[in-house]
Amino acid sequence: MEEKTADIDQGEESDAGTIADFSRSKAAVWRTEVDSPSLPEVFRSIPVPRGGPGWRRLLAFVGPGYMVAVGYMDPGNWATDIAGGAAYNYLLLSVVVISSLMAVFLQALSAKLGIVTGRDLAQACRDAYVPPVSFMLWLSAEVAIVACDIAEVIGAAIALNLLFGLPLAIGVLLTSADVLLVLALQARGFRWIESLVITLIATMMVIFSLEIFYSKPDWHSVWGGLVPTPMIVKDPGMLFIALGILGATVMPHNLYLHSSIVQTRKFGKSRAELKEAIKLAYTDSTIALTLAFFVNAAILIVAAAVFYKSGHHEVQEIKDAYKLLTPLLGVSVAAPLFAVALLASGQNSTLTGTLAGQIVLEGFLHVKIQPWLRRMISRLIALVPAFFAVWISGSKGLTSLMLFSQVVLSAQLSFAVVPLIQFTSDRRKMGEFTNGWATRLIGWSLAVIIAGLNVYLIFKALFPDKP
Repeated sequence: MEEKTADIDQGEESDAGTIADFSRSKAAVWRTEVDSPSLPEVFRSIPVPRGGPGWRRLLAFVGPGYMVAVGYMDPGNWATDIAGGAAYNYLLLSVVVISSLMAVFLQALSAKLGIVTGRDLAQACRDAYVPPVSFMLWLSAEVAIVACDIAEVIGAAIALNLLFGLPLAIGVLLTSADVLLVLALQARGFRWIESLVITLIATMMVIFSLEIFYSKPDWHSVWGGLVPTPMIVKDPGMLFIALGILGATVMPHNLYLHSSIVQTRKFGKSRAELKEAIKLAYTDSTIALTLAFFVNAAILIVAAAVFYKSGHHEVQEIKDAYKLLTPLLGVSVAAPLFAVALLASGQNSTLTGTLAGQIVLEGFLHVKIQPWLRRMISRLIALVPAFFAVWISGSKGLTSLMLFSQVVLSAQLSFAVVPLIQFTSDRRKMGEFTNGWATRLIGWSLAVIIAGLNVYLIFKALFPDKP
């Protein structure tokens, strides 16, 4: 590709509608290079073979999808899935399916944005919008990361408490060590971080395969739960948890993360090479997110099979779930395995959350500071609220706080989804890789649905007696 995006029609307007009014006129056309690349210390550090069999090039791209998939099975998902399964049996499985399909679609757009434009989503927003709008989007992204990290940090702290008896506040502080772990692994190469993440995902999958085996779910009801029901929208309690599942599954910070880490691959810039890079990135993320769907669905299925079936519909706290698993299942290893998987989930999520915080901070504010300091700042922004939440409330209501944090994530999602669809639908920025009409239709429909559901939830919270 040449210095400017190929096949640009200077007279064609953006497909983004009125949002384009907030754009910088000087950013109507993007260059394929930026002054400071995303995650500069690992930018284009992983070579992609130019020849040989296709599976070798696919293996070179395996990794970013799994880094993103971590956010789709983090402790926030545990809180929403356990609450949904215990209270409503398998009915909310359809929400997990729909959320996962939305995730596959939106993450594919995120990867394409990074590959084609050479920008992560934060950099793209900074380049495209006037400063007040860019600043607002940065605040929204930070709120989303804080909400996400509250769930991740608390989940890891609960796991440490269950396994080793550590006080929750100490567990929260220990999770800050992930900054040092990221720095140590990244110094050896980005592949080390990806390998650790994939290992922890595999651990969760093995454990929940065993948990499903032990819980013996009603598979006929499981298949029935995959079909959406109008009750989800009509029941305010079910809708609240459904939006929590949506917020826990399709996370705003993952859209920023994916558009950045896909650029760790050293792919070529010709049309053919870009097309192949997009295809390989799609394959990587689709497989990884399918595995994440399995973990999400497994958590809800186990909660329904164990807690709903036994009449424990009120179970929402992760600690209560842990205490009840062994006596209800009659399997001594069920609860310890549950805690190990929770620890793997929490630690995995804090690793990727720290990277996402760095990407958002650098991309929106264009700061130039040392990597360890960037990560420490982004980590503290999320760690401090989580610490004080644990300090003030102790163990009471922590899972409720995690569930609420996922609804906050859902409310922030539109502020990442709308720019992503706008940019990838703009020929002046994407050239021949612009979204087709069907992709634009699906994308804007999802944006409207996400925004509409959140407005409805707020309305029901303010006016619970209104139909």
